[in-house]
Amino acid sequence: MHTGNTAVEGNVMQAQKNGLLPPPAHAKRFSVTPDYHRSPPGELASRTGATMFTIVVFLVAFAAVVGIWWALYSSLNLVALIVALIVALCVSSSVHIVQQWEKVVVLRLGRFSRVAGPGLFFIIPLIESCTIIVDQRIRATPFDAEEALTADLVPLDIDAVLFWMVWDVQLACIEVSDFSHATKFAAQTALRDAIGRANAAAVVIRREQLDRELKAVLAEKVEPWGISILSVEIRDIRVPKELQDVMSLEAQAEQRKKARIALMEAEQDISKMLAEIGETYAQTDIALRLRMMHLLYESVRETGGTVVIPSSFSEGFADILPDDALGELGRLATR
Repeated sequence: MHTGNTAVEGNVMQAQKNGLLPPPAHAKRFSVTPDYHRSPPGELASRTGATMFTIVVFLVAFAAVVGIWWALYSSLNLVALIVALIVALCVSSSVHIVQQWEKVVVLRLGRFSRVAGPGLFFIIPLIESCTIIVDQRIRATPFDAEEALTADLVPLDIDAVLFWMVWDVQLACIEVSDFSHATKFAAQTALRDAIGRANAAAVVIRREQLDRELKAVLAEKVEPWGISILSVEIRDIRVPKELQDVMSLEAQAEQRKKARIALMEAEQDISKMLAEIGETYAQTDIALRLRMMHLLYESVRETGGTVVIPSSFSEGFADILPDDALGELGRLATR
C-alpha cells in the first residue's frame, strides 16, 4: 500500500514538473523570479546572424590566404595553414556588426577609445576590444517594496514599473558596474523613502503624485550614469486585511456625511422656495384656491379616483328658490 502511494506521488510530481499539473500551494514561495532582462527571440536571431557573418568572414579570409599561398608557391604545407588560420582569426575578430538599437564600447589597451555602432565597424586586433554591448531602447523594469512602512506605521506591499533608457553609453559603462541592477535598486530605495514620508491613505489615494515624486528622485539619482527615467507607474498597492476593513468603514462614514450634507442643502433650497411661494399665496387668496384645485385635479388624474366634497345643497339655490320651496326641501331632507 505504501509503495502504491509512493508511485502515485512520483507520477504527480513528474506531471507538475512537466507543466501538466499546477504546482502545489506551498511551492509558490520558492518560485523562481522571471528574468526580464533576457534577450527576446528576435534579438537572439540577430545575434545568430552576426555570428554567421563572422564565420563567413573567417572562411573567406582563410580561403584567400590559402589561394594566395598556392598562387605564389604552388604548394601547401603546415606553415601555410597556420598563417592562413592566424590571418583569418585577425580579420574575423576585427569585423563586427551591431543592430540599429545597439552601441558597443571599444577599449584600446584597457582605456576607453570610442563608442561604435550601429552597423558594421572595425577594430584593431589584439589592441582594441569590444567590451559591452548596450541596448538603447526603452526598457521596462518591474520592482516592488514589500512591507514598506508608511508615516503612520502601516505596512504596504507595492508593485511598480520603471520605464528608462540609456542615453549616454560611455557613462553607463564607466561610471557604474551594472547599470541595470543599479537602476532597479535605486528605484526600490526611492519607493521605500517616498512611502515612509506619507501616511497610508495618501499613498493609496495619490498614486499620480507618488509617480511624479519617484520620477524626479530617480532622474536626479541616475543622471550621472547616463540613464534617462521616462516614467514610473504604480501597478498595485496591497493594504493589510485589517486596515482594509477600517478604511472601508471610514469611507462609508464619509459618504454618509456627504449624503446628509447634500440632503440638508436641498432642504434649505426647498424651504426658500416654499417661503417665496407662501408669500405669493398670502397676498392673493384666489391664487391659493386655484393651486388647491390644481393639486386636487392632479391627484384625481393620476389615481383615476373620485373626490367627494361635502357641501350644503340648498346654499346654491337660496337666491333663486322661494321660501316655501326651501322649507319643502328641508322637510324632505329630515325624513
